[in-house]
Amino acid sequence: MSGLSPTARGILYMLAAIFLFSAMDALAKLLTSRYDVLQVVWTRYAGQTLVVAAVLAPRLHLVIRTRHLGLQLLRSGFLFAATVCFFLALSLMEIASATAVMNIHPVLLTLGAALILREALGPRRIFGIVAAMIGALIIIRPGTDVFTPAALFPLLGGVFYASYALSTRFLGRDEGILTSFLYTALIGTIVASLVVPFFWTTPDPADAALFVLLGAIGAGGQFLLIKSLTTAEAGAVAPFGYAGVIFATTWGLLAFGEVPDALTILGALVIIGAGVYVWHRETRARHDTAVVSPET
Repeated sequence: MSGLSPTARGILYMLAAIFLFSAMDALAKLLTSRYDVLQVVWTRYAGQTLVVAAVLAPRLHLVIRTRHLGLQLLRSGFLFAATVCFFLALSLMEIASATAVMNIHPVLLTLGAALILREALGPRRIFGIVAAMIGALIIIRPGTDVFTPAALFPLLGGVFYASYALSTRFLGRDEGILTSFLYTALIGTIVASLVVPFFWTTPDPADAALFVLLGAIGAGGQFLLIKSLTTAEAGAVAPFGYAGVIFATTWGLLAFGEVPDALTILGALVIIGAGVYVWHRETRARHDTAVVSPET
């Protein structure tokens, strides 16, 4: 990969990270059918903490410094809630459907940034937000026999994840991404460790190996995500996160025999299209702002 540009390397790291995260989600779906969701969440965070601590060990004393401890706690709480909601969704519905609905978070982030950070919200961005919500409704199909209350979990997870991303964007003005990664992993692990004893079931040797594998895969995905976001600009690699829908559909088909129906595929395409469209508009807006900047 040495001959590739930083952006190309960042994209490859992102795709590899999303692939590993999708494999972790498939394992989580398998394990949540036999164990409590919080036990699986704990495994995911413990693995993440190990890799983040290992990667940041040489500069841990610098990275751990924060001027916004309260906001770091809040954003980490948002991500923890998003993880719990998503793993609950995985235990109750098809992995492709859950992943697709969860992927409304980029457009929800755009809406939140407009309402809270006072960023511009023009008609094109509103169109993208409305389109993504329509895509989610196509998959969930409220008022039909297909709808179950479980479908609300990935939607709620998307709201929590958008809140996490919004607070991360705010923190990004003053603190580095590695500091935020460290606090996310550390706080999530602490919270999960406090509650998991009340829901713990000792796994048999085969399942114990799967728990270890889940933590290792999640840790590998987290490492590659860090590499992606520190190698290339976030705006350049972000759209490739939607590859998770494709990976999730593949895992669902191969591991669980889940074949998405036509409306689920349509809804997923609408959500992905809306997300990429909003990303494109935000990228254009940042470019236009840079062009007319007084410093140019």
